[in-house]
Amino acid sequence: MDSLIEQIKHGQIWDFHGGIHPPEHKTQSNHGAILEKILPTELVIPLKQHIGSKGKLCVSQGDRVFAGQALTETDIQQCVPVHAPTSGTVIAIEDRTIAHPSGLSDRCVVIQPDGKDEWGPKPALPAYQTQPPEQLIDHIRSMGIAGMGGAGFPTARKLQSGLARTEVLIINAAECEPYITADDRLMQDCADEIIAGVQILNHIVKPKLTVIGIEDNKPEAIAALKAAVKAVDEDILIQVVPTKYPSGGEKQLIQIITGKEVPAKAFPASIGVLMQNIGTTYAIKRAVLDGEPLIKRVVTLTGKTLKTQQNRWALLGTPIGELLAHHGYKAEKKLSRVIIGGPMMGFTVPHTQVPVTKTTNCVLVPTRKEIAPAKQEMACIRCSACADVCPAHLLPQQLQWYAKDQDYDKCQDYDLFDCIECGACAYVCPSEIPLVQYYRQAKAEIREIEAEKEAAERARQRFEAKKARMEREKQEREEKHRKAAERRKQAAQQNTGSGDALNAAVERVKAKKAAQSASSDVKPAVAAAIARAKAKQAEAAKTGSDEPDNSEMMKLREERKRQARERKAAKEAQKASAAADSQATSDSTESQDGKKDAVAAAVARAKARKAAQQNDAKAEPTPAAEQSSAAENTTAQTDDAGDKKAAVAAAVARAKARKAAQQSDAKAEPTPAAEQSSAAENTTAQADDAGDKKAAVAAAVARAKARKAAQQGDAKAEPTPAAEQSSAAENTTAQTDDAGDKKAAVAAAVARAKARKAAQQGDTKAQPETAADTPSDAADTATATDEANDKKAAVAAAVARAKARKAAQQSQEDKE
Repeated sequence: MDSLIEQIKHGQIWDFHGGIHPPEHKTQSNHGAILEKILPTELVIPLKQHIGSKGKLCVSQGDRVFAGQALTETDIQQCVPVHAPTSGTVIAIEDRTIAHPSGLSDRCVVIQPDGKDEWGPKPALPAYQTQPPEQLIDHIRSMGIAGMGGAGFPTARKLQSGLARTEVLIINAAECEPYITADDRLMQDCADEIIAGVQILNHIVKPKLTVIGIEDNKPEAIAALKAAVKAVDEDILIQVVPTKYPSGGEKQLIQIITGKEVPAKAFPASIGVLMQNIGTTYAIKRAVLDGEPLIKRVVTLTGKTLKTQQNRWALLGTPIGELLAHHGYKAEKKLSRVIIGGPMMGFTVPHTQVPVTKTTNCVLVPTRKEIAPAKQEMACIRCSACADVCPAHLLPQQLQWYAKDQDYDKCQDYDLFDCIECGACAYVCPSEIPLVQYYRQAKAEIREIEAEKEAAERARQRFEAKKARMEREKQEREEKHRKAAERRKQAAQQNTGSGDALNAAVERVKAKKAAQSASSDVKPAVAAAIARAKAKQAEAAKTGSDEPDNSEMMKLREERKRQARERKAAKEAQKASAAADSQATSDSTESQDGKKDAVAAAVARAKARKAAQQNDAKAEPTPAAEQSSAAENTTAQTDDAGDKKAAVAAAVARAKARKAAQQSDAKAEPTPAAEQSSAAENTTAQADDAGDKKAAVAAAVARAKARKAAQQGDAKAEPTPAAEQSSAAENTTAQTDDAGDKKAAVAAAVARAKARKAAQQGDTKAQPETAADTPSDAADTATATDEANDKKAAVAAAVARAKARKAAQQSQEDKE
C-alpha cells in the first residue's frame, strides 16, 4: 500500500472498463454564482430520504417548529433524522408524492413557514480535534447527514465502517453526468468550507492519504480547491482525472485513482478505501463547526424550457414547481417532462409538487429537441455494444433477457446488483431498449422477495423459539408436579407409618358412611346386613381380592325390597280403613230401624257360633299344630263361597247394631227384641272379659262362620224383616265393593275391630239385670259355644291372620 500511495502522489492514474462521452451541457448552468434560497408557501419533508429505515416522528400536527429542529429521532446508525428547514407550523402529517422512480407516496411532514426563520439551539463542536471519533460520528448522524451524490447512504454508518482501517480517503468531486453542475459551482463558491470538512474527516478516519478526485472539465473548481488546500497546510492531494462517463461512480473513481477494484457485493472499506461526496463534505463542516443540520442543498435548475438556468440553494421539502417558477419555467404543450437528476441516471416525476430531498442534485426540464423522447422498443440484435461500454464488466443483454423473463435467480447469478444504473448501456443500444428500467424493476422484485424470505425466517425462528419455550415450560410443570407428588407421598408415609395413605382415606370415608347409616332410621336387620357387606368389602380391599363377595349386598337388597312392600301394604290398609269408616258412617245414618238391626246382628252371631260348634265336633282333637291346620281348612272353605260379600255384610250389620243399641239405651225401656240383642251382646262381653286377645280371635272366627251360616239360613227359611234388611244392606255394600278384592278384605278387618270396640262400650252401659231376666235361646247357645271352644277359636283366628299376611305379600309382589 505504501508503494501505491507513492504512485498516487506522483500523479499516476488508472482507467476502468467501458464508459462513454455524451454531450456535457454544463456551461449553460455554470456561468453564475449559486442563488439564494427561496421561502416556499409550504415545505413537504419526507420522513425517509436515505437508504435505511425512517425515524420515529416526534412532532404533531399544529406544533410550531424552529429551523434546525428535529422532526424525527432515532438511535441507530442506519437511520438518520430529518429537520425543519425553517420556522413555522406543522399543518399536516400525511402521504405525499416523493422523489422516487416509482412515483409512489410516503409519509411526509408539511410545514407552513412563518417567514421569521427562527433557529433553535445549534450544537456546534468548534474544538472537534479534542473529541473522539465516535462522538463526532454520532454528532454527524444526529445532524441528519446522508450521502448527497445520489445514493443517500447514511454518512455515519460509512464512517463507522472505515474506522481504523482506512488508508486512502477519496473525496468525489468528479460530477460526471451531463447537465449537472451543483458540485462544480459549490467548489468554486465554498472551497474553504469544503477543505474544512475534509479536515474533519481526516480527524475521524485518520487515513494515510487524502485525495480529491475531480474531472478535468472543471478548471475553476480545481483552482479554487488548490488555493484552499495551500491555505490550511494540509496534506491533501487534488487528483485531476479525464472526463469520462461514469467516472463519478464510486467503484469507478476508486479504480481510476488507486487501480483497485471493489469486489462484488463488498464495500470500499474492505480494500482500505473510504469515499465521500463533495457536497456531503460541505454538510459535515456545517454540522460540526456551525451546528447546522442538513436542511438545504445546491440544486441545478437546467433545461431549455427555463428562462434562467442556474444553481440555487434550496430548502429541503421545497416543491420543485416553486423553484421552476422562479426561473421562468414554461412547459411544453405536447411533451412536458420533469426529470430529477441528469439525463443518464435521472427519473421522471409525475408532477411538479414533488419536494426536494437530500439526494436531489438537479431538476432537468428539457425540450423535445434537447432530449428526444424514448422511441419504440425493438428486439435485441445481440450487437454487444452495451457490454462494451458497461463499467461493471456485466452482460447487459443477458440481464435484460432474464429480467424480462422474471428469472431472478439467473439475474443474481449474472451479478445484477453490481449494476450502478449509469445508463451507458441504454445510451448506446441501437434497439432503444430501456435496459436500466428492466434492471431497476428486477432489483425491486428481488428485494421484495428477500424481504418476504427474511420475514418468513424470522417468523420461523419465533415459532421455533415459542415451541421450545412451551416444551420447556411443560417439562418444568411436569417436573414440578412430580416433585410435589413425591413430597405428598413422603408426607403421607411419615404420617401413617405404613405408607398406605390411600387405604387410610378409604377407611375414613367408610367410617363416616357407617356413622351416617347408624344415625339414620334403619332397622336392625338392615343395619346388620350393611355392616356385614361393608366389612367384607373392606376385607377384600385390604387383601387385594379381584372378586369381592357380594352375598351380603344381595341380602341387603332383598331386605330393602321387603320393607318397601310392607310400607306399601300399610299405606293401602290405611286408605281402606278410611274408606270403610266413611261407608259405615253413611250406613248408620241411613238406618231407619235400629232395633231390628240389633236383633239381626245378634241372630247372625248366634248362628256363627253354632256353625263353629258343628265343625269342631266333626274334626278330631289334635295338638295345637293339628288344630291350627283344621281351622285353616275350615276357614278356607268358608272364605271360598263368598268372602267379599260376607265381610261387607258383617261390617254393615255391626255398625247398625252399635247405633241401634246406643239409641235404645238412651230413649226407652228395652223391648223383647232389644233384650235379646242385649243378652247376646252381654254374652259376648263375658267371653271377651276372659282375655282381650282370645276374644278378638274368637270374634274373627265367629264372624267368618256367621257369614257362611247366614248364607245357608237365608236359603232354607223365610226371611224376616230384619233379615231382609240385612240382606239388602249386604247386597248394596257388595255392589259398591266389587271394584277391588284387596281393599274389601282390609275394610272388613277394620270394621270388625271397630265393631268389637263398640260392642264392649254398649255392654258396659246396659243394665245386667235385664240381660239376666230375659235370656234368649240364641244367647244361651252363643254362651255355651264360647265356653266350649275358646282355645280353638283363638287358633283359627291366628291362622286367618297368617293367611291375610300371605295374601298381602303376594299382592305386593305382583304389583312390583
